[in-house]
Amino acid sequence: MTITESVLELRHTYTARGAARELMRCRQGEVLLSGPAGTGKSRACLEKMNLAALKYPGMRALMVRQVRDTLASTGLKTLEEFVIKEQLAAGAVVYFGHSGKEPARYRYSNGSEIWVAGLDKPGKIMSTEFDMIYVQEATEIHATAWQKLTTRLRRFTMPYRQIISDCNPDAPTHWLRQRCVAGTTVMLESRHRDNPLLYRDDGTRTAAGEDYLSRLDALTGVDRSRLRDGLWVAAEGVIWGSFDPARHVIDRFEIPLDWPRLWSVDFGLVHPFVWNAWAVNGDGALFRYREIHMSGRLVEDHARQIIGLVRPGAEWDDKARTWVGGRWTEPRPQKILCDHDAEDRLTLKRYLGLGNHPADKRVKPGLEAVESRFAKDRLFFLKDSLVEVDKDMLDARRPTKTEDEIGGYVWDENKEAPVKEDDDGCDTVRYVVAHCDLKRRISRSDRGAWV
Repeated sequence: MTITESVLELRHTYTARGAARELMRCRQGEVLLSGPAGTGKSRACLEKMNLAALKYPGMRALMVRQVRDTLASTGLKTLEEFVIKEQLAAGAVVYFGHSGKEPARYRYSNGSEIWVAGLDKPGKIMSTEFDMIYVQEATEIHATAWQKLTTRLRRFTMPYRQIISDCNPDAPTHWLRQRCVAGTTVMLESRHRDNPLLYRDDGTRTAAGEDYLSRLDALTGVDRSRLRDGLWVAAEGVIWGSFDPARHVIDRFEIPLDWPRLWSVDFGLVHPFVWNAWAVNGDGALFRYREIHMSGRLVEDHARQIIGLVRPGAEWDDKARTWVGGRWTEPRPQKILCDHDAEDRLTLKRYLGLGNHPADKRVKPGLEAVESRFAKDRLFFLKDSLVEVDKDMLDARRPTKTEDEIGGYVWDENKEAPVKEDDDGCDTVRYVVAHCDLKRRISRSDRGAWV
């Protein structure tokens, strides 16, 4: 960027990659930059705030953290040493320490300001209007504080108002994660390759990158999952450690009609019923493109919803007990792989008009096969696949789609099986991968169980 004032010209260079680049372009009202340690999340947020201050004269921003004193050694240090270093040296930006009348702030020669505060000593910030707010380490603050901060976004110097934030992942049930799941906050997944200090443009590591990542590689347990891999995990022992939302949760695309389809189903009423629809490309990679993840409804209701999605316009004929009219808008599934509950399987068959097969439920081989697919980038979730958000699950701070279960999908104490909690979608992943990757002779009981 080039700043021109009178005869003064300052040059500042910053390379925005990956999620940092997305952040620069994003104008959504609430944005979270999430990722492991050392990806350049704070730098990206500070660069955007500085760019806005330069681009929109007279704008007012707030930089805030839960504890004010922690900003000096973190955010303010990065701001002064890397983001506004040239401006400070030239006097284009001047820092004013707080007084009894005014909070600390950086004043720009064009009239813009960046205020600095902590929520432990909010002072006058909660009675002031801002164009932009940056919350550093957002998982530290309470949900009520976040909501109050959003009410301060009512200054109209900029064409949009925005609260931006960064954090290392926490538990998948954290209020901030759930806010992203609900779609209120946009989550951008930052990764180490986004940081030019760690990776060159050709994707190779710098010397600093080799040193820093070797230290992160030495971490174990939940710290490694969060700080090295960027996963929102709740406990030690995550099962699918190779799952990376930045790689495996991808943008939607038009799926070719010649890609075979598979459906996997895990039944539930109190626990969610999960239906995942998969497409298989020519190399055998799996793409989940549609999902129902809903509790409190009967199997027949889910079946009706599924038919409405794949065969719009079809109507149920009670007398003939079949669907009439409408037309399929996608290939029919080659197989429907289900949990083994016989009654639910018969109900599903009756209301879909399609037979189904009992899933291969071998646990450890299935888990290992899924982990192998994540490690080799052969299993993906398309964004916005969820048909409908389960509000009861959301209110209970529980996962509302399959990919949100994975961070908390952990081994039990003896590591013989997963903890049976919030794993319904994960089971459907295991079913479809086992079908594709685990070769075995079908037993007599399995052959007899087809409905």
